[in-house]
Amino acid sequence: MKHMVVLTGAGMSAESGIRTFRDMGGLWEEYDVTEVASPEAWEKNPERVLRFYNERRKQLLQASPNEGHHGLVDLEKYFDVEIITQNVDDLHERAGSSKVLHLHGELRKARSTANPSLIYDIEGDELNLGDLCEEGSQLRPHVVWFGEPVPAMETAVEIIQNADIFVIIGTSLNVYPAAGLIWYAPPACPVYLIDPGDVSVTGSRHVTTIKEKASEGIRKLKTLLLKPEKEKE
Repeated sequence: MKHMVVLTGAGMSAESGIRTFRDMGGLWEEYDVTEVASPEAWEKNPERVLRFYNERRKQLLQASPNEGHHGLVDLEKYFDVEIITQNVDDLHERAGSSKVLHLHGELRKARSTANPSLIYDIEGDELNLGDLCEEGSQLRPHVVWFGEPVPAMETAVEIIQNADIFVIIGTSLNVYPAAGLIWYAPPACPVYLIDPGDVSVTGSRHVTTIKEKASEGIRKLKTLLLKPEKEKE
């Protein structure tokens, strides 16, 4: 069974009603990133940071996986599918995907400010000042803020280096270091890009583009990838 690695971004969850950050009308038009998603913001006003993520969490709990999420689960019948997501939502897991690596953390989890290895599921939709870890330190959102390192990058690189097929869905390829992951796919590995917008890929890497939203794009990808098998029958 071929190893399919899928890198997903905000466009993957947009059809579920999860607001994107960079598109027109996105969250960064409403919020200053430095005020709600950075270590400096946490130092300056942790209550505002917690309120921002509580709002995102409430929105997430009202959302459901879309056809695109379910389409990736269906592809597990034909491929060894491993998902690397830039999204902090849990829609891939709720759809039933069996292998998901979160590059930028998880919205429904919290971690200790003093001991990053202490990670907890958040009960309900709120994390507030005074919520402490077992060692007595304040809990913070378990997300990677701007200016922080991405601990899962090394694992992501190892996964992509072993890909037979690499699929990129709903990401602008503007956010580093995640945007550079495409260059770790083996030279012979075909790369597919699913996005309704114009996404620029620098360098000489050949990419097959499917200009559709995630749900329709994954349907077309499945047809494209399984067609040779059907023609052999």
